[in-house]
Amino acid sequence: MSESQERMMAIVEPAGVERFLQICRTWDVDASVIGEVTNTGRLVIEWHDETIVDVPPGSVAHEGPVYERPYARPAAQDDLQADSADRLPRPGSGDGLRATLLTLAASPNLCDKSWVTDQYDRYVQGNTVLAQPEDAGVVRVDEQTGLGVAVATDCNGRFVRLDPFTGAQLALAEAYRNVATSGARPIAVTDCLNFGSPEDPAVMWQFAEATRGLAEGCRALGIPVTGGNVSFYNQTGDAAILPTPVVGVLGVIDDVRRRTPLGFFAEGQHIWLLGETRDELSGSEWAHALHGHLGGLPPRVDLDADRALADVLIDASRRRLVAAAHDLSDGGLAQALVESCLRHGVGASISLPSGLDPFVALFSESTARAIVAVPAEHGARFIDLCTARDLPHVRIGVTQGRDGEAALDVHDQFRIPLTELRAAWSATLPAAFAD
Repeated sequence: MSESQERMMAIVEPAGVERFLQICRTWDVDASVIGEVTNTGRLVIEWHDETIVDVPPGSVAHEGPVYERPYARPAAQDDLQADSADRLPRPGSGDGLRATLLTLAASPNLCDKSWVTDQYDRYVQGNTVLAQPEDAGVVRVDEQTGLGVAVATDCNGRFVRLDPFTGAQLALAEAYRNVATSGARPIAVTDCLNFGSPEDPAVMWQFAEATRGLAEGCRALGIPVTGGNVSFYNQTGDAAILPTPVVGVLGVIDDVRRRTPLGFFAEGQHIWLLGETRDELSGSEWAHALHGHLGGLPPRVDLDADRALADVLIDASRRRLVAAAHDLSDGGLAQALVESCLRHGVGASISLPSGLDPFVALFSESTARAIVAVPAEHGARFIDLCTARDLPHVRIGVTQGRDGEAALDVHDQFRIPLTELRAAWSATLPAAFAD
């Protein structure tokens, strides 16, 4: 096995070894018995009948070398955070909002990724029940019971650059939210922490703050980090990558038949916006794609709100109250509506929440939010569910129109036929790789 391949160790009861190896063979996973647990209190390793290690296990697990690398908050961090996106020009008309939405939908970060993902098998012998572009991948692991697992990975490196502590928690919160949106209960975290050179005190400060934020976030959400890895020296010369602590969250769903997809697929269903929207555009996709700007503070973290949102999404899935759900993240409400409409070619008629500037309502990237499609007959029960958990909820529209007649219609602002929207969203990657 090469060093680049993923490996793991499992401890198996003696009576179950053959069955475990059989399962590994079924899934073409190389597995070998390499030892046994003893009562000697020693870690003993042999090579060709020669003992090459015989030590107390604690000396390996807890007494290894410790690096005390210097780290310091960079002097330029204050100036970076002071350079808020609030100073950037915002569209003030319906035509301007329409143009902004189309530009964002076609941006490399938000455009259709199927040109890439359709080139490989992502269905795992037919057991994959949700795959890209869904919020989380969901795989059935037991055909008899329908038991499944959901997995999502997330990170916005721009947020982490603005505030490593908060940015790492935002990555955790989004992956957690994406798993819950599918109807699964998040139970475990893994990570891949990608940074520049740890010999740079500023990079080491980013790493220390991000790991501290991730640890506190996991404690707040009540889910453990079960594994992960760190990748340093990701830079060219003195230019490091944006700090990118990718967080993966795994969840369990008792029956994959009740999973919640992201796309609207039927007309006449009520669209609800869950969570609180604030004027939070610094580090957003709008600031990046429209203005090439990075500065200010990222959206505020509210892990209690994310837990309440997850409880509602999971409970609504179990009670089969929602037909579709999609978290709000990059691109805000506008992008969530774009992806929900285009998934199955079903349009939406939207009235933006009163009291909010239309631009903020559409493009803010406030955390702990989602949209859901609720069949009309389930509306009262869904409202009760949100009210019981003090989760902000407002009905913003209804699904309507299919195929050639479908559009995204935002009242008093703009209307975009889905044919035009799909053309903008789907053309970016094929054009980029045309040669």
